Amino acid sequence: MTAAAQPVAVVTGASSGIGAATARRLAAAGHHVVLTARRRDRVEALAAELTAAGYRAEAYPLDVTDRPAVDAFAASLDRCDVLVNNAGGALGADPVATGDPEDWRRMYEVNVIGTLHMTQALLPALTAGDGGTVVVVSSTAGHATYEGGAGYVAAKNGARVLAETLRLEIVGTPVRVIEVAPGMVRTEEFATTRFRGDEERAAKVYEGVPDPLSADDVADTITWAVTRPPHVNVDLLVVRPRAQASNTKVHRER
Repeated sequence: MTAAAQPVAVVTGASSGIGAATARRLAAAGHHVVLTARRRDRVEALAAELTAAGYRAEAYPLDVTDRPAVDAFAASLDRCDVLVNNAGGALGADPVATGDPEDWRRMYEVNVIGTLHMTQALLPALTAGDGGTVVVVSSTAGHATYEGGAGYVAAKNGARVLAETLRLEIVGTPVRVIEVAPGMVRTEEFATTRFRGDEERAAKVYEGVPDPLSADDVADTITWAVTRPPHVNVDLLVVRPRAQASNTKVHRER
């Protein structure tokens, strides 16, 4: 595949977890991947890893909540065929009565407004090609509530609705909109970040759960959806480990 014909995939939140795994998978599937995240050292190291393996990859440090920076990033691209809106995350697990509004605001800014910024900025490039793809990595949290999760649930509901509405609004264009909603995924940072570095509390989330999803499981799912024929739109793909029947029903081995 020549460089000119190679599709370009932008992955946000590519410094770790699902984002990094998705970048690896899309690169292996033939995409020129552009890795964005706030942590320059992480995305540059991943870009170097992929380049050394013979893939085309480049790093671009970026905060998706910074609209001028997002616009500058979009202007720097010659083309964009795939946008994976993965940047996000959860903060805290407090009930509504005592939740920190700043945590809620930050989750909404990253999960929803960040996705909005990236999608708005790159939609012209995605529409200009023969078949663009917008992926929104939401969560099963965006489809069902659970105690202690209202802030994150609200943010992921926002991301879900953004994807659903965008699909309605751009029907007839060569761009498809895919939502991938993962359930329980064990990554190196998600739960630890949510509990502000409390490793013991983070570990309890997965305690006794046989085979929670890995970041690569979700990346494999995203890549499968992206690489379907251009006329095939996977509107919504919910992916959970076998041990998780719902957000509140999880089998744990004692």
